Amino acid sequence: MMTNGVVHANLFGIKDWVTPYKIAVLVLLNEMGRTGEGAVSLVERRKLNQLLLPLLQGPDITLSKLYKLIEESCPQLANSVQIRIKLMAEGELKDMEQFFDDLSDSFSGTEPEVHKTSVVGLFLRHMILAYSKLSFSQVFKLYTALQQYFQNGEKKTVEDAEMDREDAERQMEKEELDVSVREEEVSCSGPLSQKQAEFFLSQQAALLKSDETKALTPASLQKELNNLLKFNPDFAEAHYLSYLNNLRVQDVFSSTHSLLHYFDRLILTGAEGKSNGEEGYGRSLRYAALNLAALHCRFGHYQQAELALQEAIRIAQESNDHVCLQHCLSWLYVLGQKRADSYVLLEHSVKKAVHFGLPYLASLGIQSLVQQRAFAGKTANKLMDALKDSDLLHWKHSLSELIDISIAQKTAIWRLYGRSTMALQQAQMLLSMNSLESVNAGVQQNNTESFAVALCHLAELHAEQVGKPGLEPKTVVLSLPPKFRHCSHEPPGLLKAVVMQAQNQMTEAHRLLQKLLTYCQKLKNTEMVISVLLSVAELYWRSSSPTIAMPVLLEALALSKEYRLQYLASETVLNLAYAQLILGIPEQALTLLHMAIEPILADGAILDKGRAMFLVSKCQVASAASYDPVKKAEALEAAIENLNEAKNYFAKVDCRERIRDVAYFQARLYHALGKTQERNRCAMIFRQLHQELPSHGVPLINHL
Repeated sequence: MMTNGVVHANLFGIKDWVTPYKIAVLVLLNEMGRTGEGAVSLVERRKLNQLLLPLLQGPDITLSKLYKLIEESCPQLANSVQIRIKLMAEGELKDMEQFFDDLSDSFSGTEPEVHKTSVVGLFLRHMILAYSKLSFSQVFKLYTALQQYFQNGEKKTVEDAEMDREDAERQMEKEELDVSVREEEVSCSGPLSQKQAEFFLSQQAALLKSDETKALTPASLQKELNNLLKFNPDFAEAHYLSYLNNLRVQDVFSSTHSLLHYFDRLILTGAEGKSNGEEGYGRSLRYAALNLAALHCRFGHYQQAELALQEAIRIAQESNDHVCLQHCLSWLYVLGQKRADSYVLLEHSVKKAVHFGLPYLASLGIQSLVQQRAFAGKTANKLMDALKDSDLLHWKHSLSELIDISIAQKTAIWRLYGRSTMALQQAQMLLSMNSLESVNAGVQQNNTESFAVALCHLAELHAEQVGKPGLEPKTVVLSLPPKFRHCSHEPPGLLKAVVMQAQNQMTEAHRLLQKLLTYCQKLKNTEMVISVLLSVAELYWRSSSPTIAMPVLLEALALSKEYRLQYLASETVLNLAYAQLILGIPEQALTLLHMAIEPILADGAILDKGRAMFLVSKCQVASAASYDPVKKAEALEAAIENLNEAKNYFAKVDCRERIRDVAYFQARLYHALGKTQERNRCAMIFRQLHQELPSHGVPLINHL
């Protein structure tokens, strides 16, 4: 049988066969052996040795591409290989026959050029054996394919030479064309040998896990897999990679189809050995049901997932497979984590996983427990101690993926508790670890969930510092799996309500906020409930109803204290102080501010720091109304200093509306102190900004 220049007799009974590309690789090996040590430098020899393994294991490539790879390592040898192949292709069939006869000489002598059991030696022996088994007609077809392979390579080389003489724009177009050609090289090479197929599958699977952008596109990869399965339908690993590829495009039907075929082929080919005293047949069945449950859970088909999980549990219990039962127990928690008693199931799962020596499941269980207790308001030190215990498991068993998850979890916890500095440190640590990994393994893991979560946290933290709303990744965070959505503080509907308030649409904003409050309370998302309550309170005092805002703020403060949300508690106290200022009790407001301002200045956003300092200055001015003239002047000077600091914060985030308010307030204070020049300067700034910015009918300085 011959396909695309590939001669093979029985795909299931032979591991390697001869192709024109492999003949070219054999020529390269032969020339390397014939070339003396002095003719090739040590650096070139090292580059050639590094090139050999991907050439032997990888799929067939075009001759022009092979020439280019050899030329990058050793230009002199590339020229010799090109001449040798040309003489063979333009000569006669006996030249190819003689070439294969001479290959056996590589193993002769007391000090042979190639050791028989080395990687190169095994490749040479396989090729010699495969060639010797060919009939005369197959040898003739192989030689014809070699001639065609050489002619195609020559045409491509000429085209490349012509392209080198074109301008830069033409060359850029050529580079884009080269990318598409490289994707077609595998499909044009015919069926792969077993080793080539295994290398191709392992390479693509590793890229899908670590860096999906470097893998073949879903369509191209599926085309190659279909080509593999056409010649070997029982290739189980190809079915599994097809399953992973279909998951990329959210194709539930094709992914289910490929997953079931994978386990069917494991049974048919006898790839599954005995496990726990049971035949591989039963093991495949229970793990097939378990993977099917995980697949349905991924697509949100929870009822089908429960049915598949029950089947997996039944088969695992019959075969007394404790490992499979532990996996089932973990998935039971995932499916039932909204229940009130789910933590009991999770704690039992962790204990059992530790008992049976399953560190991966034990660590995942600890991570879920930490997340659950963080939402329940447990102290940060207890959560970090639990994560420290899981980290010991990670480093002990080299579970790099779980190390990333643990760091992402710490980042989310510090963000939840309002410690932005610690969150920033953890997020940068995770990104640095991935950058270091690319040096060691050659692949940067930048498409994992942990990496995405760290990037989202960093984007939010940077957005808080630069104050550009367009940088806030709210939609990105909400598109992540529910496991890490708590890094977002506000749902998109809340942002819409804030915009309505700014546009003085109070009735519509109040109606939307009430709907959001009911929805967040139903979800039991305390963080969002507090955020909505703060927006409701702001709406009340904007509507000149500060007394109605007080109970709302007290409810928000009680929730933030109960769940130890320090930053939200500080923000709530800030709002309470502003409400007290409006109600005419600035002394109490100033006392409250001294309690809340330290966390805000330490971990708060730039805008929140400015708001806090602005409020402090307003409370200082209001409290100084009853002071004697000397003490009052000192209080006003201190208020002006705080206003300057607030203005600097607002300038960093380009909040011109609040800069306008600060300038107005400073002008009033300078006027009270009799400083005419400073008053006129602030008044001019205020006038310029007031003419540029619309006020929407909102009185000046009537917001926090």
